[in-house]
Amino acid sequence: MDFQEMQQQARAVRSLYSAMEKQRYGREWSHEELMLGFMGNVGDLAKLVQGKAGVRQWDELDVAVAHELADCLWSVLSLADAYGVDLEIAFSQTMEAITKDLSRARGFNAPSVVPPVVPHWTSKTTNRGGDSTAEGS
Repeated sequence: MDFQEMQQQARAVRSLYSAMEKQRYGREWSHEELMLGFMGNVGDLAKLVQGKAGVRQWDELDVAVAHELADCLWSVLSLADAYGVDLEIAFSQTMEAITKDLSRARGFNAPSVVPPVVPHWTSKTTNRGGDSTAEGS
């Protein structure tokens, strides 16, 4: 799934929430309420991080961490949409600016090319044609 597909899926889910909010409360959540929801997700994620550190007990911890990270990403995508932020462009520009700042940091010899990060938990591989396929299919 590429960024645009994630954004479309996030918008579809936000539309479902919006319909539910209108039915239950007579209105959609405000931007501030979306932010409060995000803060709740971040709080839940913080508890799971404590679980990863061995401070809290949690069943199926890795599944819960992945779920909460996805919830947080959905919140960020929804907030960006609410405020008209093109997150793909903003992310690229921000990473570029941070990379530039780090390359100028005193005493830090940054590599000339930052290698792409491939998550160890990914269940997809990409063939030479660029198509993503699930492993084992």
